[in-house]
Amino acid sequence: MVPNRHSFGEFLTTQSAQIPLNEFILNMVLAALLAFVLGRVYVKFGSTLSNRDMFAQNFVGLAMTTMLIISIVKSSLALSLGLVGALSIIRFRAAIKEPEELNYLFLAISLGLGFGAGQTLLTVLAFGLIIGVIALKQLVRRKSQKPNFFLTVSSPAGADIDLAKIAEVLAAHASGSLLTRLDETPEAFEASFRVQFVSLAQLETCNRRLRALTSSIRVSYMEERGLGA
Repeated sequence: MVPNRHSFGEFLTTQSAQIPLNEFILNMVLAALLAFVLGRVYVKFGSTLSNRDMFAQNFVGLAMTTMLIISIVKSSLALSLGLVGALSIIRFRAAIKEPEELNYLFLAISLGLGFGAGQTLLTVLAFGLIIGVIALKQLVRRKSQKPNFFLTVSSPAGADIDLAKIAEVLAAHASGSLLTRLDETPEAFEASFRVQFVSLAQLETCNRRLRALTSSIRVSYMEERGLGA
């Protein structure tokens, strides 16, 4: 019996599934809608120091692109093999500094995966449950902690400043503080905190004491809830 050399190639080209157009469009719209909702949730409940509005704008495109890729992969074995080779040359070099950012990125990707696989109801239900847990967790944490500012203290290397001095000032002049990030390099020192101030006078006093630690210090505040919120 003579082996058929073209059997595997024919298998690749013939093994394809047609995706109903109306189902594809519906899932694509749902992916975009839920990714937009995810972005609003991230802006409202996120606690990262990056620009959350800018970062959240990536979610819709990420979810829709992931869904398109999964739809192509499941429709044809030949396309899936080619796609693996094409994607293997992509390198992502964007710096993800906060674990929370990864959580939301994976959730946006999961939306695309779920809708691309045709698991519409399961994806919607799981998304609603996850968002509910995130909202509940953040609301409980904010009630117990109530930070209203992000504080970043930085200085060049060699300056007469350390974490203990900063913590001492915050303990004396802020109603509450939580260290979220510490970077020490040969060139610079930078520490980030979530802090609570009950009045503008308290913030100004704390700011004045921090700046008195060394002339080279840089102090910046980013509002989370504002005073009186």
